[in-house]
Amino acid sequence: MAAGGQLSSVPEVEMDPDGTFKYILVRVQRGADEHRDIVRGTADAEFHNHIFEKVNPEMEKLFLVCKCLGGGKIDHNSKDKKIRVFGLSTGYGKADHSVTVEILKRTYKDYKISWSDDKK
Repeated sequence: MAAGGQLSSVPEVEMDPDGTFKYILVRVQRGADEHRDIVRGTADAEFHNHIFEKVNPEMEKLFLVCKCLGGGKIDHNSKDKKIRVFGLSTGYGKADHSVTVEILKRTYKDYKISWSDDKK
C-alpha cells in the first residue's frame, strides 16, 4: 500500500472466501473531505470490534482515520457465487447493508448478492 494516505490504495473488500462470519462497514478518511467506505469480514473475529482492532492500526500507518459505521454478518458461498448480508453488531449497531452490498457488487461482479434485516 502506498504511504501518505492514498485512499485508492485501500482495498474496498477484504473478507473470507467462504462461510458465515461477522463483518463491519468502515469509513476511512483522509482530512475532512476525502473518504471511502470499506468492508472487512472474517470468521477469525469472535466479536465485531476484533475486526476493527485489526483494520484501524493498518489505516493509521497510512495516516488515515477509521470510523466503524456498523456491522452484521456475511454468508459467502463462492461455489454458488452467492453472498448474503444480514444481522447486526451488538457493539456497533447495524451497518447499512444496502451500502455494503453496493461495495461488494464492485468486487464480486458475477455474484448474486442480497441483504436483509433478518438476524439469522
